Amino acid sequence: MDLQGAAVVVTGGARRVGRRVARRLAERGANLVVNYRTSAADARAAVDEFSALGVQALAVQADVSTKAGVETLRDAALDAFGGVDALVNNASIYPRTPLDELTEADFDRNVAVNLKGPYLGCWLLGMHMRGRGRGKIVNIADWAVNRPYVDYAPYFVAKGGIVALTRVFAKELAPNVTVNAIAPGPILMPDDFSEATVQAVARATPLQRIGDPDDIANTVLYLLEGTDFVTGAVIPVDGGRTVS
Repeated sequence: MDLQGAAVVVTGGARRVGRRVARRLAERGANLVVNYRTSAADARAAVDEFSALGVQALAVQADVSTKAGVETLRDAALDAFGGVDALVNNASIYPRTPLDELTEADFDRNVAVNLKGPYLGCWLLGMHMRGRGRGKIVNIADWAVNRPYVDYAPYFVAKGGIVALTRVFAKELAPNVTVNAIAPGPILMPDDFSEATVQAVARATPLQRIGDPDDIANTVLYLLEGTDFVTGAVIPVDGGRTVS
Protein backbone atom coordinates (compact mmCIF):
# COMPACT_ATOMS: atom_id res chain seq x y z
CA MET A 1 0.00 0.00 0.00
CA ASP A 2 1.18 3.47 -0.83
CA LEU A 3 0.47 5.56 2.25
CA GLN A 4 0.80 8.86 0.38
CA GLY A 5 -2.75 10.18 0.35
CA ALA A 6 -4.21 7.05 1.94
CA ALA A 7 -6.95 7.42 4.58
CA VAL A 8 -6.08 5.65 7.82
CA VAL A 9 -8.24 5.35 10.93
CA VAL A 10 -6.39 4.99 14.24
CA THR A 11 -8.54 4.22 17.26
CA GLY A 12 -7.15 5.64 20.46
CA GLY A 13 -4.85 7.74 18.30
CA ALA A 14 -4.74 10.82 20.53
CA ARG A 15 -2.35 9.57 23.20
CA ARG A 16 0.60 7.35 24.01
CA VAL A 17 1.50 4.63 21.49
CA GLY A 18 -1.50 5.35 19.27
CA ARG A 19 -0.39 8.94 18.79
CA ARG A 20 3.14 7.87 17.85
CA VAL A 21 1.73 5.41 15.33
CA ALA A 22 -0.48 8.10 13.85
CA ARG A 23 2.40 10.55 13.60
CA ARG A 24 4.57 8.07 11.72
CA LEU A 25 1.70 7.48 9.32
CA ALA A 26 1.36 11.22 8.82
CA GLU A 27 5.07 11.46 8.13
CA ARG A 28 4.56 8.92 5.35
CA GLY A 29 1.81 11.10 3.85
CA ALA A 30 -1.31 9.38 5.17
CA ASN A 31 -4.45 11.35 5.94
CA LEU A 32 -5.69 10.48 9.41
CA VAL A 33 -8.86 9.96 11.37
CA VAL A 34 -7.84 10.19 15.02
CA ASN A 35 -10.41 8.53 17.23
CA TYR A 36 -10.79 9.35 20.91
CA ARG A 37 -13.41 8.83 23.60
CA THR A 38 -12.56 11.33 26.34
CA SER A 39 -9.15 12.82 25.41
CA ALA A 40 -10.52 15.76 23.42
CA ALA A 41 -7.64 18.15 24.15
CA ASP A 42 -5.05 15.52 23.23
CA ALA A 43 -6.94 14.72 20.04
CA ARG A 44 -7.07 18.38 18.99
CA ALA A 45 -3.35 18.72 19.66
CA ALA A 46 -2.65 15.57 17.66
CA VAL A 47 -4.65 16.86 14.70
CA ASP A 48 -2.73 20.16 14.78
CA GLU A 49 0.56 18.25 14.96
CA PHE A 50 -0.28 16.00 12.01
CA SER A 51 -1.77 18.79 9.90
CA ALA A 52 1.49 20.71 10.28
CA LEU A 53 3.15 17.83 8.40
CA GLY A 54 1.05 18.64 5.34
CA VAL A 55 -1.61 15.93 5.60
CA GLN A 56 -5.30 16.10 6.37
CA ALA A 57 -6.36 15.01 9.84
CA LEU A 58 -9.53 15.08 11.85
CA ALA A 59 -10.45 14.05 15.38
CA VAL A 60 -13.60 11.99 15.87
CA GLN A 61 -15.14 11.37 19.27
CA ALA A 62 -16.67 7.89 19.37
CA ASP A 63 -16.98 4.97 21.75
CA VAL A 64 -15.63 2.22 19.55
CA SER A 65 -16.86 -0.47 21.93
CA THR A 66 -20.29 0.11 20.39
CA LYS A 67 -21.59 -0.48 16.87
CA ALA A 68 -22.95 3.07 16.75
CA GLY A 69 -19.54 4.44 17.71
CA VAL A 70 -17.71 2.51 15.00
CA GLU A 71 -20.34 3.54 12.44
CA THR A 72 -19.80 7.17 13.48
CA LEU A 73 -16.07 6.76 12.95
CA ARG A 74 -16.54 5.06 9.58
CA ASP A 75 -19.01 7.66 8.34
CA ALA A 76 -16.78 10.55 9.40
CA ALA A 77 -13.91 9.01 7.43
CA LEU A 78 -16.12 8.53 4.38
CA ASP A 79 -17.33 12.12 4.53
CA ALA A 80 -13.81 13.48 4.85
CA PHE A 81 -11.84 11.21 2.54
CA GLY A 82 -14.35 9.21 0.50
CA GLY A 83 -13.15 5.89 1.86
CA VAL A 84 -10.94 4.08 4.37
CA ASP A 85 -7.73 2.42 3.20
CA ALA A 86 -6.46 1.11 6.54
CA LEU A 87 -7.51 0.67 10.15
CA VAL A 88 -5.30 0.42 13.21
CA ASN A 89 -7.31 -1.01 16.12
CA ASN A 90 -5.24 0.52 18.90
CA ALA A 91 -7.76 1.67 21.55
CA SER A 92 -7.29 -0.37 24.71
CA ILE A 93 -7.56 -0.38 28.49
CA TYR A 94 -5.26 -2.10 30.99
CA PRO A 95 -6.88 -2.09 34.43
CA ARG A 96 -5.49 -4.12 37.30
CA THR A 97 -8.21 -6.52 38.45
CA PRO A 98 -7.13 -8.79 41.34
CA LEU A 99 -9.22 -11.95 41.45
CA ASP A 100 -10.51 -11.32 44.97
CA GLU A 101 -11.85 -7.93 43.87
CA LEU A 102 -13.13 -8.95 40.45
CA THR A 103 -16.62 -7.89 39.37
CA GLU A 104 -18.76 -8.81 36.40
CA ALA A 105 -18.41 -5.22 35.22
CA ASP A 106 -14.62 -5.67 35.02
CA PHE A 107 -15.08 -8.48 32.53
CA ASP A 108 -17.70 -6.60 30.52
CA ARG A 109 -15.60 -3.45 30.26
CA ASN A 110 -12.42 -5.27 29.24
CA VAL A 111 -14.16 -7.34 26.61
CA ALA A 112 -16.08 -4.34 25.27
CA VAL A 113 -13.03 -2.14 24.76
CA ASN A 114 -10.25 -4.65 24.12
CA LEU A 115 -12.12 -7.22 22.01
CA LYS A 116 -15.57 -6.07 20.90
CA GLY A 117 -14.21 -2.75 19.64
CA PRO A 118 -11.62 -4.36 17.34
CA TYR A 119 -14.23 -6.93 16.28
CA LEU A 120 -16.60 -4.16 15.24
CA GLY A 121 -13.81 -2.35 13.42
CA CYS A 122 -12.78 -5.48 11.53
CA TRP A 123 -16.39 -6.20 10.66
CA LEU A 124 -17.75 -2.77 9.71
CA LEU A 125 -14.66 -1.16 8.23
CA GLY A 126 -13.48 -4.50 6.87
CA MET A 127 -16.72 -4.88 4.90
CA HIS A 128 -16.25 -1.36 3.56
CA MET A 129 -12.69 -2.14 2.47
CA ARG A 130 -13.76 -5.43 0.93
CA GLY A 131 -16.37 -3.57 -1.07
CA ARG A 132 -13.67 -1.24 -2.37
CA GLY A 133 -11.44 -4.18 -3.26
CA ARG A 134 -8.53 -3.18 -1.03
CA GLY A 135 -7.55 -2.41 2.54
CA LYS A 136 -5.44 -3.33 5.54
CA ILE A 137 -6.20 -3.83 9.22
CA VAL A 138 -3.73 -3.99 12.11
CA ASN A 139 -4.92 -5.14 15.54
CA ILE A 140 -3.02 -4.80 18.81
CA ALA A 141 -2.76 -7.95 20.95
CA ASP A 142 -0.27 -8.57 23.78
CA TRP A 143 2.85 -10.72 24.00
CA ALA A 144 1.65 -12.27 27.28
CA VAL A 145 -1.62 -13.81 26.07
CA ASN A 146 0.23 -17.15 26.00
CA ARG A 147 2.03 -16.44 29.30
CA PRO A 148 -0.45 -14.37 31.32
CA TYR A 149 0.37 -12.98 34.72
CA VAL A 150 -1.91 -12.53 37.72
CA ASP A 151 -4.26 -9.64 38.50
CA TYR A 152 -5.29 -8.99 34.87
CA ALA A 153 -7.64 -11.87 34.07
CA PRO A 154 -10.33 -10.00 32.07
CA TYR A 155 -7.66 -8.11 30.13
CA PHE A 156 -5.89 -11.27 29.01
CA VAL A 157 -9.12 -13.04 28.13
CA ALA A 158 -10.00 -10.10 25.85
CA LYS A 159 -6.52 -9.73 24.35
CA GLY A 160 -6.32 -13.47 23.75
CA GLY A 161 -9.44 -13.06 21.67
CA ILE A 162 -7.58 -10.60 19.43
CA VAL A 163 -5.39 -13.45 18.16
CA ALA A 164 -8.44 -15.49 17.11
CA LEU A 165 -10.16 -12.38 15.77
CA THR A 166 -7.18 -11.57 13.56
CA ARG A 167 -7.04 -15.04 12.05
CA VAL A 168 -10.81 -15.22 11.55
CA PHE A 169 -11.03 -11.91 9.71
CA ALA A 170 -7.87 -12.59 7.71
CA LYS A 171 -9.83 -15.44 6.13
CA GLU A 172 -13.19 -13.67 6.00
CA LEU A 173 -11.80 -10.60 4.23
CA ALA A 174 -9.29 -12.30 1.91
CA PRO A 175 -8.05 -11.89 -0.75
CA ASN A 176 -8.29 -8.11 -0.96
CA VAL A 177 -8.00 -7.06 2.70
CA THR A 178 -5.13 -8.16 4.94
CA VAL A 179 -5.62 -8.48 8.70
CA ASN A 180 -2.67 -8.82 11.06
CA ALA A 181 -1.85 -8.20 14.70
CA ILE A 182 1.09 -6.88 16.67
CA ALA A 183 1.77 -8.33 20.12
CA PRO A 184 3.67 -5.64 22.06
CA GLY A 185 5.85 -6.38 25.05
CA PRO A 186 7.09 -3.70 27.46
CA ILE A 187 6.87 -0.57 25.30
CA LEU A 188 5.39 2.28 27.32
CA MET A 189 4.79 1.45 30.94
CA PRO A 190 1.53 2.47 32.66
CA ASP A 191 1.76 5.74 34.52
CA ASP A 192 1.09 4.04 37.86
CA PHE A 193 4.08 1.67 37.58
CA SER A 194 6.88 2.46 40.03
CA GLU A 195 10.45 2.87 38.83
CA ALA A 196 11.35 -0.36 40.62
CA THR A 197 8.64 -2.20 38.68
CA VAL A 198 9.82 -0.72 35.39
CA GLN A 199 13.39 -1.79 36.09
CA ALA A 200 12.26 -5.29 37.03
CA VAL A 201 10.41 -5.58 33.71
CA ALA A 202 13.49 -4.42 31.84
CA ARG A 203 15.66 -7.01 33.60
CA ALA A 204 13.18 -9.75 32.67
CA THR A 205 13.42 -8.78 29.00
CA PRO A 206 16.20 -10.46 27.00
CA LEU A 207 17.16 -7.15 25.38
CA GLN A 208 17.38 -5.67 28.89
CA ARG A 209 15.40 -2.53 28.18
CA ILE A 210 11.94 -1.09 27.67
CA GLY A 211 10.90 -0.64 24.07
CA ASP A 212 9.92 2.59 22.35
CA PRO A 213 6.54 3.42 20.76
CA ASP A 214 8.39 3.73 17.46
CA ASP A 215 9.02 -0.02 17.64
CA ILE A 216 5.26 -0.50 17.31
CA ALA A 217 4.88 2.31 14.77
CA ASN A 218 7.59 0.82 12.56
CA THR A 219 5.88 -2.57 12.63
CA VAL A 220 2.58 -0.95 11.66
CA LEU A 221 4.38 0.69 8.74
CA TYR A 222 5.78 -2.68 7.69
CA LEU A 223 2.34 -4.28 7.68
CA LEU A 224 0.70 -1.39 5.85
CA GLU A 225 3.46 -0.30 3.51
CA GLY A 226 6.20 -2.89 3.49
CA THR A 227 4.37 -6.04 2.41
CA ASP A 228 1.18 -7.15 0.71
CA PHE A 229 1.80 -10.85 1.34
CA VAL A 230 1.29 -11.15 5.09
CA THR A 231 -2.13 -11.81 6.59
CA GLY A 232 -3.38 -13.64 9.68
CA ALA A 233 -0.02 -13.07 11.39
CA VAL A 234 0.64 -12.06 14.99
CA ILE A 235 4.02 -10.34 15.21
CA PRO A 236 5.66 -10.05 18.66
CA VAL A 237 7.43 -6.76 19.32
CA ASP A 238 8.54 -7.58 22.83
CA GLY A 239 12.31 -7.43 23.23
CA GLY A 240 12.37 -11.22 23.38
CA ARG A 241 9.87 -11.69 26.23
CA THR A 242 8.10 -14.45 24.31
CA VAL A 243 11.23 -16.62 24.33
CA SER A 244 12.53 -15.66 27.76
